[in-house]
Amino acid sequence: MGDKKVYTAIGLMSGTSLDGVDAALVETDGMNIVRPIGFVSEAYTPELRAALRACFGKDTLDEAGKATERQMTLVHARLIKMLMALYPKHKPQIIGFHGQTILHDVGRKITVQIGDADLLAKETGINVIHDFRSADVAAGGQGAPLAPIYHAARVKAEKMALPVALLNIGGVSNITFCGKNNTVAFDCGPGNALMDDYTKAHLKLDFDPDGAFAGAGKVDEPIIYSWMAHKYFSQRPPKSLDRNEWDIAAMGPLATGLVGLSVDDALATLLEFTAQGILRAFDHLPLPPKCIFVCGGGRRNKTLMRRLAKILPCPVKNVDGLGWNGDATEGECFAYLAVRSLKGLPISFPGTTGVAEPLSGGAMVKA
Repeated sequence: MGDKKVYTAIGLMSGTSLDGVDAALVETDGMNIVRPIGFVSEAYTPELRAALRACFGKDTLDEAGKATERQMTLVHARLIKMLMALYPKHKPQIIGFHGQTILHDVGRKITVQIGDADLLAKETGINVIHDFRSADVAAGGQGAPLAPIYHAARVKAEKMALPVALLNIGGVSNITFCGKNNTVAFDCGPGNALMDDYTKAHLKLDFDPDGAFAGAGKVDEPIIYSWMAHKYFSQRPPKSLDRNEWDIAAMGPLATGLVGLSVDDALATLLEFTAQGILRAFDHLPLPPKCIFVCGGGRRNKTLMRRLAKILPCPVKNVDGLGWNGDATEGECFAYLAVRSLKGLPISFPGTTGVAEPLSGGAMVKA
């Protein structure tokens, strides 16, 4: 199958939950070989998180936005240097730099990820592949999710009994269905975003630890009923979401019912919304999976995991039980996608983004 060279690559991810940057060091051929080597992460400072949040929804950056982009890029560079110092025998040949999504509007054929790839290449001395989503969106695809080809490679390497599903719970939640002959993937709905935004606004915390506040609350069922009437949940995939679609302020009248609730009840209701969106995703899978494995920050929310285990029609397990690093999965994915891009292999597919035919993507900046 063409170029079988194994590369050492670093993949970077800054998700829409704005918790920080993940950096993963991987050896891969971009096909069947995936050997995770190391992982580091760094939380954003409250100031940088706020500055990034101020960029959400914009298709161009003003001077303040450009300064934020530079600051964010330097955090990425610092983590790359940290990985290189920790694993000096594994010299990376390519970096996969996702950047920070600030706008994703498929209707307008716009997807914007900020991050200065030229600065990153200069700081690290390593070639950088970035802009992974634009080619897919320009060709009529959703531009997301991009992780399915990596998920499928890991599932194949594990020789799992198929079909299985992988669920990533970040700012939004997305699911990958791996069958014997097909891979289907799409965004389910909200992930951590609504809960995190509410917790920050009302408790001055970045997130609800272990889902403790939500676990102590009572779900407002009428609110859930009204939210689940949103057309997105009945829409057939391929489909994807902008993080801001599930922003409490942007939800307007949909969120007014939260005003009269206690903090615990509001968080319980927001958590249930996330869970119900994931449950509804099962309506769009080709077959019921034998098991679903959860990665991303949401897997740490014990209340959410218990709720998913109760309502989903298959066993729910943490990917860490497979020996994977559930925090590193998306970073590893972009290392893998960078190598595929380097080799001209497709990174998006009709069954994942809805693009007409398998398509490569990404743009290279040389150091």
